[in-house]
Amino acid sequence: MVGEVREVNKGQLGAALRALRQASGKEAKAVARSAVMSASKLSKIETAKVAPSVVDVERILSAIGVSDEVKEEYLEAVRAAATEATAWRLVRRMGVHKAQQQTRALEAQMALLRLFQPALVPGLLQTPEYIRAILSRHDLGEDVLNKTITARLERQQALYDSSKELHFVITEPVLRWRIVTAYRMAEQIDRIVSLSRLPHIDIRIVPLSVRQHDMPNHAFVIRDDRTVTVETTHAEIVVTDPRDVALYVRKFEGFSATALSGDAARTMLEGLRAEFLREQETG
Repeated sequence: MVGEVREVNKGQLGAALRALRQASGKEAKAVARSAVMSASKLSKIETAKVAPSVVDVERILSAIGVSDEVKEEYLEAVRAAATEATAWRLVRRMGVHKAQQQTRALEAQMALLRLFQPALVPGLLQTPEYIRAILSRHDLGEDVLNKTITARLERQQALYDSSKELHFVITEPVLRWRIVTAYRMAEQIDRIVSLSRLPHIDIRIVPLSVRQHDMPNHAFVIRDDRTVTVETTHAEIVVTDPRDVALYVRKFEGFSATALSGDAARTMLEGLRAEFLREQETG
């Protein structure tokens, strides 16, 4: 079985996925729905008309309900291209709110998340006002904007699943960047402080006062030490090669070691909150 799976090429992969689904007794529509994709896309993958990404295959296999061993062997068959990029224009064409739903499906399956953010408050921690301010910059149209805001808020349910470990490292400039009004920034910091008290959530702040030996570069998310998602100006990049994933794990751990955590982080956050409230009062 192991040797056979490793030799599945792109043309055979779709047929192999279809055979697994049929053997499970699950209908295509049910699998597509669980995998957060259209039945049409699943059909095109199964008939080799569309080459699936690693994330596509993982979602399909999870929806089918195969064992972890079988899942890993099939995933190896699609890791020939270790890095996949999806341009934001394609995400907008698909529907930004649908992309949020797909991310939610990934987060529902993961057990460990590590997120580094040097630019914005992480999406899982954002207040509704902060979310609207961020998304309003993308010319989505009011209907799509509201659907995307709702989808992101629904993603935040993962924060309250105590079976998951969620680790966030945020640089101090993120908390000073005026995305919303001073009062709304104070609200945003309040939310971060509140979430930091949950036992399965670790939120750390990298202060400007500490000398650093690495560059922040860009935001990234590590899920279960298996995939890394990187957001660039033009595209979302998914990294799956274990050697590359390890680079991001080391980078995360390096910044985490220099960051404030627990009460020290909350003290800093409360100081920033007080600054914003003073600014609001005098503005």
